[in-house]
Parts: sequence; C-alpha cells; structure tokens
Amino acid sequence: MAKPTLADLTAFSAVASHRSFRGAADALGVTRSSLSHAMRGLELALGVRLLNRTTRSVSLTEAGEQLLKRLTPLLRDLDEALDTVADAGGPPTGTLRINANENAVRLLLKTVVPRFLARYPGVALDLVAEGRLVDIVEQGFDAGVRLGESLPQDMVAVRISEDFRFVAVAAPSYLAERPAPVTPDDLAQHRCIRHRLPSGKLYRWEFAKQGQEAVVNVPGVLTLDHNGLMIEAAADGLGIAYVPETAARAWLDDGRLVTVLDDWCPVIPGLYLYYPGHRHVPAGLRAFIEVLKECG
Repeated sequence: MAKPTLADLTAFSAVASHRSFRGAADALGVTRSSLSHAMRGLELALGVRLLNRTTRSVSLTEAGEQLLKRLTPLLRDLDEALDTVADAGGPPTGTLRINANENAVRLLLKTVVPRFLARYPGVALDLVAEGRLVDIVEQGFDAGVRLGESLPQDMVAVRISEDFRFVAVAAPSYLAERPAPVTPDDLAQHRCIRHRLPSGKLYRWEFAKQGQEAVVNVPGVLTLDHNGLMIEAAADGLGIAYVPETAARAWLDDGRLVTVLDDWCPVIPGLYLYYPGHRHVPAGLRAFIEVLKECG
C-alpha cells in the first residue's frame, strides 16, 4: 500500500481545521468529491478511520485527533521553512483574505491598503465586508477585524484604531418637537431607529455612566441594517439613532445631528486586526501587519 503523500496530509489538516469538506475544499481550491476521495485513501493507507462524517458535519476520531496533534507542528515548521526561502527570493505573493465590517474596511482603504498595495504588488488583497462575526479559520480567512471587546481569546491582536464611542444622535428638528432623553429609560417615549445585526437579531443599545449600566431594547417603527442609512434617517428627523461617533462626525460637525445622552455613551476599545496565534503567519499577513504598524 502506498504511503500517504504530503498533499494527503495537508488535505487532512484542512478538513480537521474547518470541520467541513466544503470549507476545506474552498480553502485548498479543489472539489469536495476529490477531497473526500483523498481522505478515504488516507484512511485506507493508514488502516484506521480518521473522520466521523455526517450529512452536516465532520468530526475527528480519537486516531484523527492524535494524527492532527502530531501533524500540525510539522506542517507549520514546513510552512515556515518554505516562507523563509521565499522571503529570501523576493517579496510575498499570493492572496491575503481579511474579514471585517464596512467601517473597518473603509478605515483600511484610507490608511493601510494604498501603502501596502504599492509596496507589495504581488499580493492580491481580498477584503470581505460582510459584518458577521465569523470563525475566520473555519471560513478560510487569514485575519479578521473586530472591536477589542469582541476578540476571541486565542487570537493575536494588533490595534487598528483608537478607542471610540457609540453615540445616540438626532436631528435638531426632531428634538424641537419633544424633550431630549435624559436617561436611557426615557428612550421609551421616543421614536428610535433600530439596528438589525447581520445575524438577524435587533441590537440592544448599551449605555454606562459612573458604574451604572443599561441595556435597552428600544422602541421604533423603523429598522435598518446599515450605519450610514441610520445616520441619514436620523438627520431627516425620523428618530434617534445609535451609531459610531466616527461615522456620524461630519453630520455632527455641521449641525445636521446633535448627540443626546452624551454622558451615558462611554468610550469602548477600538478596532483590532486579529489572527490565530497557534498557526504559522503567512508572509503576506506579516507584511500587512508591518504596514499597519507604520500607519498607526
């Protein structure tokens, strides 16, 4: 019986990491059928079942867990060795995939991306601004961007932005018709522009003041899923919106919007680029982090 090839072992590592034939196949650029065939061949060559397969998921057997534990550092060392040789031969190449929300992508496009693309023309940058908090390893991303308070614990994080605030904003015309809220509870008497998250859930507004915290499921007849649209709706007098202060800054500066409950809107940790700490860092991501720190 032929011994397993490096390609077979790499494929097994991808399936084990993604817990999915589809995710692993997409990451490797192969078909699911060819990947499944390769895994059956690997199990046959080793004489042991490595994967438990169902119609919806893939899990590792005890033998599969043992193989993955021994295989992961070997593949990482191999990647590092190949990257060392590649770095000596020239700048990084390939595709760098980063998952972020729209505001983070806009920030990167204004700061890091122009300098990075100019310096490393051999790297194709794939920025996905879907907004969902995804498992970047499972979905085949090299890195992601999240608020500091939402970072997974097993990730390495690099700061992208300063700390900032979410603020409650309204048009002067809206407030001319009714008194401004003084406490979060007062929002029950107002029209609020609600925010639907990418998960489909309604965002509950979070406030804090001198150790007091309030989480409010605000009332409202208008629900939107985009910060820019919420800001425009608030500026048109349709209600109070709760949005990143940076996104509303231009509207606040020219007086189309004003803040309410200002003393209830605390500073929160800013945006961070994050990536798995237990995996080898690709040359393209190392280069991106280098430029990110220069722009900080």
